[in-house]
Amino acid sequence: MPRQNSDASSQSIQRQQALSRWDNEGGAAGPIAAPPADQEQVSAPEMSNADLVALRVRVIALENSLISLLATASDQQLELAREMASYILPRPGFTHHPLTTHAAAHMIDLIERSSRFR
Repeated sequence: MPRQNSDASSQSIQRQQALSRWDNEGGAAGPIAAPPADQEQVSAPEMSNADLVALRVRVIALENSLISLLATASDQQLELAREMASYILPRPGFTHHPLTTHAAAHMIDLIERSSRFR
């Protein structure tokens, strides 16, 4: 039995670490750390239309792969995915960022779409 508690504790810690990474992503309020002065900033190359189309195809493929994985997920895993979606929504008192709100809604949509294949 102690091993189950240890596993649950370890999973809880891992979940909190994963969720904490969202704090400065997707428009969350807070200071954005500037790169250290000794690091040279490299500009990203411009993306061509072909690059953007290829990226879009890859995102569609990833979404469909995720839907197939969610379709076989346990109820506990689906609840965790919903919890993560609600976690990335702006906290009370913070500014709603359209990309953050859209990302959370898209996560819920993927979960709901997966239920059609369960």
